[in-house]
Amino acid sequence: MENFVYNGKYISVSEEVIESNVWERCYLKDGVIVFAQKSNKKWIMILEKRPHEDQPTRMRFVSGHLEAGLSPEENANKELQEEVGLKAQSLRVFYSIKTSGTVNNTVHFVYAQDLIPSKIYNPDGDVVISIHEYETEEILNMFYTDQLKWSLATLGFFRLYHLELNSINS
Repeated sequence: MENFVYNGKYISVSEEVIESNVWERCYLKDGVIVFAQKSNKKWIMILEKRPHEDQPTRMRFVSGHLEAGLSPEENANKELQEEVGLKAQSLRVFYSIKTSGTVNNTVHFVYAQDLIPSKIYNPDGDVVISIHEYETEEILNMFYTDQLKWSLATLGFFRLYHLELNSINS
């Protein structure tokens, strides 16, 4: 039987004896990563203060944890409104990754377009220092030169880039 030894706001940890071995599992809160593209074809990213991480600031795409009762699309719009003051009139989950085993969670990648102003309060305490717009080639160059660290968001961006190229060329 799985026994939870820690239950936090974003992480739960359990232990379970299976075939005489103790297996540990970490459950992370599911999340969204939002790739918001403006009508000028530039992508929105934020520079955010992260005092609890190795780098106290980081550039990233809008993202957040899923809230109970909200779909990934609804959650993506809420994060956009909180972090950059925009709401997408067109949202599409184009890929989801579910991990299981030692680390367990699902991350949904959302493509957001047709953005309109709509700011709501951000209750998370995150501090957005500045909002930036980049062309696709600029983001790719930032990945290749390590100005942007490779992460799960990188996978999402490359997948969306590949999907968009295929739709343009077909």
